[in-house]
Amino acid sequence: MMDLGTAADPLPVRVGRQAGNGKGVPLLMFNGIGGNIELLAPLAEKMPEREIVIFDIPGVGESQLPKGPYRLCGIARMATQILDRFRIGQADVLGVSWGGAAAQEFANRFSDRCRRLVLCATAAGLAMIPASPTVLWKMATSRRYTDAKYSRSISGDIYGGDFRAHPSSATELFRHIKWQSKLGYYLQLVAIAGWTSIHWLPGLRQPTLLMAGADDPLVPLANAKLMRMLIRHSELKVFDCGHLFLLTRPDDSVAAIRAFLDKS
Repeated sequence: MMDLGTAADPLPVRVGRQAGNGKGVPLLMFNGIGGNIELLAPLAEKMPEREIVIFDIPGVGESQLPKGPYRLCGIARMATQILDRFRIGQADVLGVSWGGAAAQEFANRFSDRCRRLVLCATAAGLAMIPASPTVLWKMATSRRYTDAKYSRSISGDIYGGDFRAHPSSATELFRHIKWQSKLGYYLQLVAIAGWTSIHWLPGLRQPTLLMAGADDPLVPLANAKLMRMLIRHSELKVFDCGHLFLLTRPDDSVAAIRAFLDKS
C-alpha cells in the first residue's frame, strides 16, 4: 500500500509492480471499471521482461474508499505520484475501457510523462457512439461482480465475442475480482460522468495504438475508428472477439502491444 493524496489527507492505495529486466520503458496500466490488479495480472505475466505498474483505483480492490467523489484528473495525478515513488520519469501507458479514459487524461495532462499510448476497448467519453440502452442499463449496476449466476446470464449481452457462446467463461475470468463496495463502483461512474476527450484528441502527441473488438456491445467498434481519425499518430488493431479481448485473446493482444511499444 502507498499513502497518496496530500500530506494532510493521505489515501492508502494498493499498488502492484512487476520489476522486469530493467531495460526499456516501464508500462503504466489503468484497469477497467470495478477491476483490481489481479484482473490484468495474467497480461502482465506474459510480458515478464517489462517493468509494469498498476494500482487499484480508490474504492476498488484493496485501495481505501475515498471520502468523496473524484474526477479522472485526480486519478491521473495519483498515477504521477506512483511513478514518482518508483522514480519513473516517463512511461508507456495502457488503459482498458474505463481505464482507457483515465489513460487519455494522463496522456493529455502529463504528456511529458507518457511516451506511447495503448487504448483498449475504450472511447472518447460523452461524445462516444453509445451502446444500446439495454447494455448501458446492465452496466449501471455492479451486480455482475456480486452475483455469479447473473454475471453468466448477461455476459454475452455486454461483452460480446466468445461470451455469447460460452457465458460461463465469465466466472473463470472474474474469479480474481476483489469486490469492495457498491459506492466504490458508483464513484467510478461519477468520475467519468460528463467527461470527454473529443476536443483535444487531435492534439495528442504520443504515438497511439487503438485496440478494439469487432463484436463489442459495450464500446462499439465505431468508437475506435473515430478515435483513429482524430488522433494523428495512431493505428488500429481489431480483434475478432468482444470487449474483453485482452483476457480472451491474451497472446494476440500481448504480441500487438509488444510490437507497438518496441518500435524504434
